[in-house]
Amino acid sequence: MDKIMDRFLEYVRIETTSDESSTSVPSSSGQLALGKHIAAELKSLGLEKVNIDNNGYLTAALPANTDTDLPVIGFIAHMDTSPDMSGKNVSPRVIEKYDGGDILLDPAEGIVLSPRDFPELSQLIGKSLITTDGSTLLGADNKAGIAEIVTAVEYLINNSGIPHGEIRIAFTPDEEIGRGADHFDVDGFGADWAYTVDGGPVGELEFENFNAASAKIIINGRNVHPGTAKNKMINSIHIAHELGGMLPVNQRPEYTEGYEGFFHLMRIDGTVERTELSYIIRDHSMEEFNNKKSILQEAVDYINKKYGQVAELTLKDSYYNMREKIEPVYYIIELAEKAMIRLGIEPMIKPIRGGTDGSRLSFMGLPCPNLFTGGYNFHGKYEFITIEGMKLAALTIVEIAKLAAEEQ
Repeated sequence: MDKIMDRFLEYVRIETTSDESSTSVPSSSGQLALGKHIAAELKSLGLEKVNIDNNGYLTAALPANTDTDLPVIGFIAHMDTSPDMSGKNVSPRVIEKYDGGDILLDPAEGIVLSPRDFPELSQLIGKSLITTDGSTLLGADNKAGIAEIVTAVEYLINNSGIPHGEIRIAFTPDEEIGRGADHFDVDGFGADWAYTVDGGPVGELEFENFNAASAKIIINGRNVHPGTAKNKMINSIHIAHELGGMLPVNQRPEYTEGYEGFFHLMRIDGTVERTELSYIIRDHSMEEFNNKKSILQEAVDYINKKYGQVAELTLKDSYYNMREKIEPVYYIIELAEKAMIRLGIEPMIKPIRGGTDGSRLSFMGLPCPNLFTGGYNFHGKYEFITIEGMKLAALTIVEIAKLAAEEQ
């Protein structure tokens, strides 16, 4: 497990930000570069069937070391980082034996990682933290998962006395822009079930995620000189604000938690003549998910009735709650629970307030709940992870493989 930090630090220095505007697969060249780097590493470790395809999907296999007929288990992570913040020139900082105080990330800009803002830090006194330098995200989402999977299979190779079935691993591109499962070959992967290693704090175990949709609204206005605008101008920016005000304020991300869903305005770009809004819609309940889409449609219909046909709405479902696909094979959750308990970890089964490749893969025939990485505050400059948490994630993977062999 000693290599896990160095491995992670090496991965995060390769820029792999996904690009939603790109039509290529993967959407950014850095993902392919990282994939090739990891493929060479996997071959050097002795893994078999190491392959990176033209779409940037990297797969490999660790053969079973027993003649017992055992299930094939997969472990999956994604190579891209979120476009929400720069992942270029990541310069991680290692804070050994964190003392519980403020961490000055960027002295020039006065950017501070503080337990006043992030109370979870108070539970991590004495741990070793890896943080950003305040100018980029860290990339623990999901390069920590990659480092943990690679370290786990290396551990199994170096400790050949631990019986295990065949282990399949996959590292995918473009998860952050909703395309991670688009070209995933479930049949070719050949696992009976899998786990994404893409969660947060130690102990997280998740098999419920949001139902998700994206919404694009274009509002077409009419621009004339403001001096002669009376009864002529239609200001698309004002209409956009009016439409946003029709959505429930208490159903925004900053006011929701647990199973509560939301409307999230991701972006607004506009002029008097034309304004474009980008929303995402999320809810764990399919009924409430559909209700939210109806609320947005009704708001657009009202705007069109009031101002004429000025608004165009495009709604697109992204993924669905995997719970219905996991419950029939709930033993894969129980297996992960037992593995954590053996390691002294308290499992925290909770809904994902987001999505993973696993949600789509579950609907594609590969049940795929989510394991923790040990990271916090993904997608921004306050992202950090503990080295101890990373090691526990890798050991949980090992323990799952051991338990699956023992229970046959």
